[in-house]
Amino acid sequence: EERVVQVRRVTKVVKGGKQLHFRAIVVVGDKQGQVGVGVGKAKEVIAAVQKSAVNARRNLITIPMTKYLTFPHRSEGDYGAAKVMLRPAAPGTGVIAGGAVRIVLEMAGVENALGKQLGSKNALNNARATVVAVQKMKQFREVAQERGIPMEELWK
Repeated sequence: EERVVQVRRVTKVVKGGKQLHFRAIVVVGDKQGQVGVGVGKAKEVIAAVQKSAVNARRNLITIPMTKYLTFPHRSEGDYGAAKVMLRPAAPGTGVIAGGAVRIVLEMAGVENALGKQLGSKNALNNARATVVAVQKMKQFREVAQERGIPMEELWK
C-alpha cells in the first residue's frame, strides 16, 4: 500500500523565469512490518507521486515488533533538524503520533505506539527520522544472542 504524505510546488529560477515542478513524498508499507519512504519530483503531480512510490519501494526496511504490534523498546532518531521519539504502548492504545510519523507507523502495521516530533516540522525529515529511529531498535532475542545469554537474563 502507498500513502502520499505531501505534495509541494517547487520552483527553479532560470534565465527565462521560474520553472515549476512538484515534489511528492510517499510512504509505502505492507502493514506487516515493512515500510519505505520515497521522494520524487516531476512536472506533473501524478508523475511525481509515481516516481516517489518507486523510490520508496527501493528503500524498504523491516520494523522489529512485539506480539502486541508495538515496539520492543523506546528509541530516538534524527535526520537533519528533525528529531523523533518513539515509545512502545500498551495494547488498545492505538498510534498516538502526528504528521509524517503517524503515516510511517500506520503503513508499517504498528498498532500501539507513541511518537513525538521534536525540533523540525518538516514532513520529509520527520519521516526519515522515524525510519532512523526504527532501524536503531532490536528485538530482545537479538540482544540476548549478541550477549550470549538466555532471554530471561535480560530482565535481571
